[in-house]
Amino acid sequence: MVLKVFFPSCCSLADSGILIGRWLSEQSSAVVLAVVHFPFIPVQVKQYLGEVQHMTKVSVSVLGSWSNSKQEKEEGLSEFLEDLGTIFSHEPWIQISKEGDSKFWSCSTLQKHSSSPKEEEVILVYYDQRKVMLSHLHPPLDTADGRAEDASKLSAIFDTVARSRVLFMTDRYDEGPIKLTHWQSEGVEASIIVELLKQASVPACMLLTFLLSLVSGICRSRVLKFWPLSFLRSKLSTCEQLGHRLQHLQVISSNKKAQTQTQLMRKANIFVSLLIDVALGILLMTWLYRKNRIGHLADTLIPVADHVAEELQDLLQWLMGAPAGLKMNRALDQVLGRFFLYHIHLWISYIHLMSPFIEMILWYVGLSACLGLTVALCILSDIIALLTFHIYCFYVYGARLYCLKIYGLSSLWRLFRGKKWNVLRQRVDSCSYDLDQLFIGTLLFTILLFLLPTTALYYLVFTLLRLLVVIVQGLIHLLVDLIDSLPLYSLILRLCRSYRLAAGVKFRVLEQQDGKPLRLLMQINPLSYGAVVQTYRLPTYSCYPKDSWASLCKKLFLGKLIYPWKHKGEKQD
Repeated sequence: MVLKVFFPSCCSLADSGILIGRWLSEQSSAVVLAVVHFPFIPVQVKQYLGEVQHMTKVSVSVLGSWSNSKQEKEEGLSEFLEDLGTIFSHEPWIQISKEGDSKFWSCSTLQKHSSSPKEEEVILVYYDQRKVMLSHLHPPLDTADGRAEDASKLSAIFDTVARSRVLFMTDRYDEGPIKLTHWQSEGVEASIIVELLKQASVPACMLLTFLLSLVSGICRSRVLKFWPLSFLRSKLSTCEQLGHRLQHLQVISSNKKAQTQTQLMRKANIFVSLLIDVALGILLMTWLYRKNRIGHLADTLIPVADHVAEELQDLLQWLMGAPAGLKMNRALDQVLGRFFLYHIHLWISYIHLMSPFIEMILWYVGLSACLGLTVALCILSDIIALLTFHIYCFYVYGARLYCLKIYGLSSLWRLFRGKKWNVLRQRVDSCSYDLDQLFIGTLLFTILLFLLPTTALYYLVFTLLRLLVVIVQGLIHLLVDLIDSLPLYSLILRLCRSYRLAAGVKFRVLEQQDGKPLRLLMQINPLSYGAVVQTYRLPTYSCYPKDSWASLCKKLFLGKLIYPWKHKGEKQD
């Protein structure tokens, strides 16, 4: 039988004493947590361990003895250490001894209460107590080949060290009767700045909670649920992003303590994401208000809008002629061209009517960047949607007209085959038609078929223009989702303190000597950056359509409307 002893490397220089820790019988492993120095009173040690066990819910006990003979070996020390096994009855009793500065230790076990004691092979595993306590062991993504069982064994060791935090809060400056050696025995790690922030966070969270309750109460008022305010809230991405950030602020300011490591990391990721978002927004705002860039942007916006309108007029004039040598239906071509030209004329008039107020609008829009870069990007997306509203109208008109002709042709094609669509049963049934119905159907089918190329060309051109706007808005929302969902705190933690996010451990074999136990060094394997993003990725408010390329091509062929994204609760057309 092999006995594994996990020994903290920080205790290798500790004075002689007894080893306290936890015995894992199902793994035949002993996790050493600290060394109690001589002199001590056994009753006080048992009382202290009972208090620790009551607070941590970890079965901490005396595992054995530790002998560090820095000079010549003291006579009678080994007998005294063996006698301690009768006071602290633990099976097996582990004896570890170190002679001088030698790195090869002696390790043996005693089983006094066993009828047939057997010599057990001992493996000495060194581990960094500080890293193991501060790290969080993540379960493997691939649970095949017995990895889940190995992870559960490792998690028991990590959990033992993490839950024994109370044991590590005593250092050499405490005036208690028991002196311990562990990773904080030289002094408890603390920061005055962190403690001050903890004290100041309580009233700040209370004030923030009160303000958020007022804002959320206003947002839930009945006035905002009436049309058209409810319609605008569902369509404007700025409102969705503000609601999303409001939920994040409510999570951060909550007085409820995080129960698990995942909840704690989620709060930290949200806080860092908000902090960086606001910092980037303030940088953008300072850049906009320097050297009158708002005025230059407003002066550039009107000429750009006029140039786009002129290009659309030239495109329509090209379509009203013989585009690419195609022969179109002249009457329908002229009607559609003049209809869209009139819309462009209305759009130019609307832009010039709003031109005196554009600089003031942009000035107030620039102030919204203090709420975060994502809010500014969402406002930019909404402005693009408003400035390209005429292109969206062209796309809707062309799509509806094209869709009407496609459905008309499909219905008349069923008429030729003696079929019809059963609305109640949602299937195609046989049907007999008389001569007049077939004659009228033939005329309508011929008219729609010869008018289809003209309609399809307008639909194709305006669909490409619409897709260009959709791609620009999609890139903006992709950047917003990236800022919202990226776990920045976890990535920074992975970069600076990779041991905090443990994916597993690896054991390195140290130098060996005959007659001495096998020595291993346990090292922490950090999570990969991809696994960090996959594990701690934050949810976003917008959900992009999951349609395949075949489904998108089918929608384009049938003339169905395609949106760049859809919000929660909104059905895709």
